[in-house]
Amino acid sequence: MRARYGVPLALTAIGAAGVAYAAGIEVRSFRLRRITVPVLPKGMRPLRVLQVSDIHMVSGQRKKRAWLQSLAGLRPDFVVNTGDNLSDPEGVPELLDALGPLMEFPGVYVFGSNDYYGPTFRNPARYLFEKAQGRYGLNGNPPATGVIHNPWEDLRDAFDDAGWAGLTNTRGRLKIDGLELAFTGLDDPHIKRDRYDEVSGGPDQDADLSLAVVHAPYLRTLDAFAADGYPLILAGHTHGGQLCIPFYGALVTNCDLDTDRVKGLSTHTSGGNTSYLHVSAGCGTSRYTPVRFACPPEATLLTLVERP
Repeated sequence: MRARYGVPLALTAIGAAGVAYAAGIEVRSFRLRRITVPVLPKGMRPLRVLQVSDIHMVSGQRKKRAWLQSLAGLRPDFVVNTGDNLSDPEGVPELLDALGPLMEFPGVYVFGSNDYYGPTFRNPARYLFEKAQGRYGLNGNPPATGVIHNPWEDLRDAFDDAGWAGLTNTRGRLKIDGLELAFTGLDDPHIKRDRYDEVSGGPDQDADLSLAVVHAPYLRTLDAFAADGYPLILAGHTHGGQLCIPFYGALVTNCDLDTDRVKGLSTHTSGGNTSYLHVSAGCGTSRYTPVRFACPPEATLLTLVERP
């Protein structure tokens, strides 16, 4: 009897413990990643950039709100929000409350698909299978029926009123202590709203630094940014894989980026140019898959320093 049922029962217990940890502990174990990126021209002082991404705010997430508010204590030079702020159409007031202290700093933002459309329930096993097969996104359109439209206009208006520059298929600028910082952004490639032809041309030559910003790090956008010579590309979307295997890593990226670069700092080469790429693992999840395993929720403080 022990031989027959002992192993299956043990595996079941281990699986249940893993789910409990992923849903009850790690998903609320917020971290700050700190990295240094050598992209500044000679003579520029270091810049501290706080990147927040994939918040997926749902009403009632008090611990996430308090943690996001606490990030203002880092006193960044500017904030980059790489999208997917919502996972609940009623979550806008709580999101803005969470980001309120950060909106006192200069910032830029792009939107992701979940800023426009609410999530729908999907079987996690089917999700993993589809992503492993290379099936991504909504093919440029929301689902034909049952789609929930999130109040993204309210987010846009609040961010704009705070002085954050929207980068939806456009360019923007911030002036930090006399430095001219230029940004080129795209709308979400995951739902094929990116229009690189509208922002092509490479870094602004009269700026002290030009950065590229996009929600989902699809290869077509990374190729375009790198080929045009941007020193640093900032993205989110992947959740770092969200459900990872210890000592192995992510199973999926939810786009055509390879799993080796699913989160953190790496490089991307195209057209003879190499850019740094930073992909945030984000600090949230879809309301229908509120679990993380071997991939804690995070924000990143990037310190930009002089190139060698």
